[in-house]
Amino acid sequence: MPVIDADTHVDECEETWSYMTPAEAKHRPVTLVPGGDVPDGSAPPGYTRHWLVSGALSIRRIRDDQRTGTTLETRELRDVGARLRHMDQMGVDVHILYPTAFLTHITSDPEAQVAICKSYNRWLADKCSQSEGRLRWVAVVPMLDVEAAVEEVHWAAEHGACGVFKLATEVGKRVTDPYFFPIYQAANDTGLGLCIHTGSGDPRPGGGAGAFGDGLGNTNIVDAFHGIVFSGLATQFPKLRFGFVEAGASWIPYVLDNLYARRERMSWAFGSFNYANLNDLFRDNRLYVTCQSHEDIAYLLKFGTEDHLMIGTDYTHADASAEIEAIDGIRRMADEGTIDQAAKVKILEANPKAFYGL
Repeated sequence: MPVIDADTHVDECEETWSYMTPAEAKHRPVTLVPGGDVPDGSAPPGYTRHWLVSGALSIRRIRDDQRTGTTLETRELRDVGARLRHMDQMGVDVHILYPTAFLTHITSDPEAQVAICKSYNRWLADKCSQSEGRLRWVAVVPMLDVEAAVEEVHWAAEHGACGVFKLATEVGKRVTDPYFFPIYQAANDTGLGLCIHTGSGDPRPGGGAGAFGDGLGNTNIVDAFHGIVFSGLATQFPKLRFGFVEAGASWIPYVLDNLYARRERMSWAFGSFNYANLNDLFRDNRLYVTCQSHEDIAYLLKFGTEDHLMIGTDYTHADASAEIEAIDGIRRMADEGTIDQAAKVKILEANPKAFYGL
């Protein structure tokens, strides 16, 4: 089976928005770069460039080749062949591509969001078609327009997508809100996994573009996992696979302990939650989680996760989740006996293959 990097990224560029129709072109994001009079310390390095959409700003990160271990050509898919060659050097067969611009709030204008999502998906479908199946993409859909989002899920499934991108918090609603159910049903029907990625699609309190890393941003992923299990969402959508991406996996024992406590001591209030064995949760709910190589994976494997852990490098990024050598980290663990070889194969190959339906 192929080695699969379960969480990589692309950095959007001007070409990303070139797939808009003439009628949609008014919504094309524009890059704003400050002049040379920006005071020192006014923004973290790399956070001074922005996308402007419908009068709102969102970060367009300025990347550093040395920190990311990547190049402009591979980050923005200006040279698909260069990215494939880099994958060969890393011993990776498949990259799962996630967006960058969509990790934070872009616009509150539904029409603009539809145009931006459609252009991104068509750009990425075009780029991935040049990779002979080695670049696979997760579709972004306009959550402000559910009908358009459903249409986009079906288009993406027909054009090579392997998942539907979902932030744990967006549109001011939790991931279990019925507002999203038509989108989940479309993913269920087309066989695409629901890829719940760290980040937030809601505007920052007080406005402003914000910056990554200025808070403990992964907690909404933990809440989403708990909510999906506790609400029985997997029963309502019996074919839908749920992935929790780029938030690590060390929180799993905490969530399972919380669920255990509710089952044991609050069954009078939550009779619908009646799992006999919490170790069955991952299998029964089709839950997959990306881990990181610095975590105690041997310990995490004791919680019914052996068939459900994946790993990603966060390729192109250089934040707290970025780990360009993550794949080799898992290989070393197996070679040193920290985890067994069978677990290594599942984390690097079988589990992401199952989740992304490859």
